[in-house]
Amino acid sequence: MSTVKPPRFTRCAALIAGAIAALLPFAVHADNWPSKPIKLVVPYPPGGAADAVGRVVAEKLSESLKQSVIVENKPGAGTAIAAEYVAKSPADGYTLAIAPTGQLTILPHVQKTGRLEPLTAFTPISQLAYTAVAIAAAPNFPAATLKDAVALAKAKPGDVSFSSSGSTTIIHLAGEYFAEEAGVKLLHVPFKGSAPAVTALLGGEVNLAFDTLTVLAPQIKAGKVKGLAIAAKDRSPLLPDVPTVAEQGYPGFEVPSWFGLVGPAGLPKDIVKRLNGEVAAILAQPAVKERLASQALQAWPSTPEQFAQRIRDDYAKYGKVVKQAGITLE
Repeated sequence: MSTVKPPRFTRCAALIAGAIAALLPFAVHADNWPSKPIKLVVPYPPGGAADAVGRVVAEKLSESLKQSVIVENKPGAGTAIAAEYVAKSPADGYTLAIAPTGQLTILPHVQKTGRLEPLTAFTPISQLAYTAVAIAAAPNFPAATLKDAVALAKAKPGDVSFSSSGSTTIIHLAGEYFAEEAGVKLLHVPFKGSAPAVTALLGGEVNLAFDTLTVLAPQIKAGKVKGLAIAAKDRSPLLPDVPTVAEQGYPGFEVPSWFGLVGPAGLPKDIVKRLNGEVAAILAQPAVKERLASQALQAWPSTPEQFAQRIRDDYAKYGKVVKQAGITLE
């Protein structure tokens, strides 16, 4: 008995129908998104700039998406714990993350195992905000200026310590970067977030702290610690009396700390587009700008493509610093 083959157009139609059927659940899911609460992962404990940005974004996205956006703090391992968690989450739009500079542009250079490349492990959605890094001294540390601190560090190499919000963070890199520029050896003391790092500074357990203006400006203004410098092009309106690092003999020394919104790799394009639009609208609100500015943060929205390019540029820039300073994941 001979086998009758279906006409070619019939076979093609069947293939197309199968392809559509395979994609249909995904398309329907994207159309209905969000239909349940969204988790927003922050790679630090409460109290730092990343958490401040996360709280603002979560609150406003909850309002605009008509669905709860819940902040979940996952600190540790130089933001690697949060990064791995998000990278392994389903790409369905229900797990998003606040990604700081260090997580996407420094951490990949120092991970010995479980390396996550920023543009293949995550989906860039939008830049969110940025702030400058500041340098402060403990109240019991005998240095009133950055020049004093450098002199003390040169007199006793490795004895002058600085705290950071974690190994391989942009804060850690800022300290190592400055040590390289100043020709000194500093002792790095990492913590799981900014809050414990600053607590150590207040108690005199460490001599210096590198951290964002969000964290250090209130402590400096209150006179609890000594503001030595701002690692930015210009002085901060929050601390007009604190000079920049460049003003004190290190021209061009700038370390901006930025935060972006990402999801796992393969996040549907329509969800990315929706989130990007929502974020742009949120960051354009005067009340949101004021709220961020009160914490030394500046709104900084972008397209997904612009954010991806920022990641590429800083990945290359900080990779060189990591190599020169010999930074490793502690």
